[in-house]
Amino acid sequence: MNKTELQALMALLQARFEAHMPRHPLLAWAQVLQRLDRNTAAHQALARMEATGGEPDVILQDTASGQLLFADCAAESPSGRRSLCFDEQALAARKENRPAGSAQGMADAMGVQLLDELQYRHLQTLGAFDCKTSSWLATPQEMRRLGGALFGDRRYERVFSYHNGVQSYYAARGFRAGLWV
Repeated sequence: MNKTELQALMALLQARFEAHMPRHPLLAWAQVLQRLDRNTAAHQALARMEATGGEPDVILQDTASGQLLFADCAAESPSGRRSLCFDEQALAARKENRPAGSAQGMADAMGVQLLDELQYRHLQTLGAFDCKTSSWLATPQEMRRLGGALFGDRRYERVFSYHNGVQSYYAARGFRAGLWV
């Protein structure tokens, strides 16, 4: 990423941060920028989150470490990350009507993580997300070993997390990324 691209990304993130202060009422942009300046690897990951429609913003701060969690805050599951099965193992096992990729594989390539169920539920306290779509969530290994994975959405003014087979994919299901900085 060149200097001009980085400046444009930082300006976009700052504008979004300042436009949505209820997501992070105890933080100032200067604190966020300080953490970003110390973690240049995060720049590329945030750029990828943005490029795929995620609209990343800070939603949590770890009180012990001071780390900040950037998460996708687009109203619906990011459009550039849909129609994916859960992980690479599920993708390899799918013989017919294979999706273009997997949520876990794409997250790994982007340098981010899938939001877990607690992070997803916290995000949902900050607004109404996934009212028309759904998002794969980080899944406990024991559930994945049995062939299942978690996804979340909001319907009927309630937040749901549920399960599906890892090989399934839907046009309206993507994943929400998280990045600790």
